[in-house]
Amino acid sequence: MNQPSDPIFPVTDRVREAMAVSLRGCEELLPEDDWLKKLARAEAKGTPLRIKLGLDPTAPDIHIGHTVVLNKMRQLQDLGHQVIFLIGDFTSLIGDPSGRNNTRPPLTPEQIKLNAETYYRQASLVLDPARTEIRYNSEWSEPLGASGMIQLASRYTVARMMERNDFHDRFKAGTPIAVHEFLYPLMQGYDSVALKSDLELGGTDQKFNLLMGRHLQAEYGQEPQCILTMPLLEGLDGVEKMSKSKNNYIGISEDANTMFAKVLSISDTLMWRWYTLLSFKSLADIEALKKEVEAGRNPKDAKVMLAKEITARFHSAAAADAAEQDFINRSKGGVPDEIPEVSLPLGEGGAPVGIGALLKMAGLAASSGEGNRLIDGGGVRVDSSVVSDKGLKLGAGSYVVQVGKRKFARVTLA
Repeated sequence: MNQPSDPIFPVTDRVREAMAVSLRGCEELLPEDDWLKKLARAEAKGTPLRIKLGLDPTAPDIHIGHTVVLNKMRQLQDLGHQVIFLIGDFTSLIGDPSGRNNTRPPLTPEQIKLNAETYYRQASLVLDPARTEIRYNSEWSEPLGASGMIQLASRYTVARMMERNDFHDRFKAGTPIAVHEFLYPLMQGYDSVALKSDLELGGTDQKFNLLMGRHLQAEYGQEPQCILTMPLLEGLDGVEKMSKSKNNYIGISEDANTMFAKVLSISDTLMWRWYTLLSFKSLADIEALKKEVEAGRNPKDAKVMLAKEITARFHSAAAADAAEQDFINRSKGGVPDEIPEVSLPLGEGGAPVGIGALLKMAGLAASSGEGNRLIDGGGVRVDSSVVSDKGLKLGAGSYVVQVGKRKFARVTLA
């Protein structure tokens, strides 16, 4: 926050462009005036701003919902600012109470280490690794020690802490709140002091923690950071936020064909929100594409473009092209170029094998009974022909067996 004696730096076109990039798709940017001043000062002095994102490695994998804030980091990184990818190996030991209605059990150091090993590798699919500073908050949190922790805790009141929604609601409901949970926002805020951050990013559920960073920086005599929150991405269903537990997610480590097909499965309405939050296309280009669709262009064309962009980001352009062709083949009832090869024995004395048993043995159905139910639903094909007879038996030979739209196997009976 500039003091009255600070020089006033000009707001150039480049500064206005940086502000527009900052605001794209964001939920809140606080305080906007302070961020504009920081951008203007950085432009005038040629000094990059320090932009921080902290993630606790609470799970071994991330989905594309997590990349919404990473995309914002990349956009600011491309403007020339210094981005800091902070792995919360110390704060993970406490457990973030944000949005919780009960105490979150702390992770073990072993769990944290295993999860952290994959986090940065996955984040590097969005961020430019060569221009990303990687830090672990144990660097400064562990040396703080007991006396430092007590001094830090003295800089915030219990009354202010209880203003936090989840703490307030749990206290009112008589749900236990462990004392160590109060340490989490304090330690996250202290990260901003240690890193001297100018801007901290996070999801909307992190607002209290981000504001703590501003408060503590002022307490330690630093210029307070600004905060930028990004919305939580709706999942494939277009209703609930993306979540593995709700099975409406796309994991960034999923294979290219699955990723491409899942993006194509979203609604035409949700597609435009995903474009804003996930695409690296300019807002002008997205708006032009939207007008083309409104004028009569098939919305599937736009969705295919989005699916290819996302798939290419986490795999490659060639993989995205192949996934598109695979999807076309499946849609037309065609066979993908590469399918599993399965060799199975014939029955006793070379007897033919029933289709239900074959589906089970080939791993295309969990049981013969499930295979028969799939046949009743018209979901099984042999050499492109729909199987309607559950009594079908197959003799020696090679067959392309398909279950649903996505399961294939080339089965050889001998």
